[in-house]
Amino acid sequence: MFNRKKKDLSDINYLELTPHHLFDHVIEENGKVSVLIPRFTNKILVKTLSPMLKSPFVKTKFDEFGSQVWLEINGKNKVLDISTNLKLKFGEKIEPVEERLTRFLTQLYNYKFVSFNEINK
Repeated sequence: MFNRKKKDLSDINYLELTPHHLFDHVIEENGKVSVLIPRFTNKILVKTLSPMLKSPFVKTKFDEFGSQVWLEINGKNKVLDISTNLKLKFGEKIEPVEERLTRFLTQLYNYKFVSFNEINK
């Protein structure tokens, strides 16, 4: 598998970036999002071990705020648009929204759950 070069995000204006998913997700019964991470990326392991497993994916579950952020990420919304939508939905509960959102997106980027359209150019 090719390793992507991690780009230093400290000198980039986060609010102008456009995030997109690198993995699929499911919405659980409680309305929260679980991201589906493949257990194996090696094709041989996938073919031999996956049939023996209960699920070929590991689920990463998000809380209420993380779920809403994940659902807002569509490859078209900029981070500024996402923060505005979060303010409208959660109000004071999510303040300071820009700081929390950028920290969360940085974690998602570092764990390779998301990438940004502007960085891949």
